[in-house]
Amino acid sequence: MLHPSVAELVPSLQIAIGPVILISGVGMLLLVMTNRFGRVVDRLRQLAKESGMAEPTHLEMLREQSAIFVRRARILRFAIGLAAGAAWLAGLLIICLFFGILLGGTTSTALILLFVASIMCLLGALGVFIYDIQLSLRALNLEISHSRLR
Repeated sequence: MLHPSVAELVPSLQIAIGPVILISGVGMLLLVMTNRFGRVVDRLRQLAKESGMAEPTHLEMLREQSAIFVRRARILRFAIGLAAGAAWLAGLLIICLFFGILLGGTTSTALILLFVASIMCLLGALGVFIYDIQLSLRALNLEISHSRLR
């Protein structure tokens, strides 16, 4: 194995900053998504408790809301998986960058594919997350339509 000098490693460290920043940003996104997922799960538990004491007319609305929240939980799980995949691929990209320097060259095609795959996972996670927000508004509209606010 070759032992590159510090001067030889500096360019690879500069190149690796982009994927490191990507991992940091995805980490913040994962924090938001997992918090949102936790709120969805908590709301499902609350709806389950309410359903035990609900009148038949109110029970149907609770079932509709529960169906939306179960769907949201699945969607958020998928978004979290995509975001984690983006971070994982960015980490793999960093490793490949360093091994490319140490071993004398990883093909640029592999690096490009890892970067593009990471960004595609990130974009997918964001798209699914936006869809979850749309579903949350549907659940809110359902709750408002069955309340005295309407």
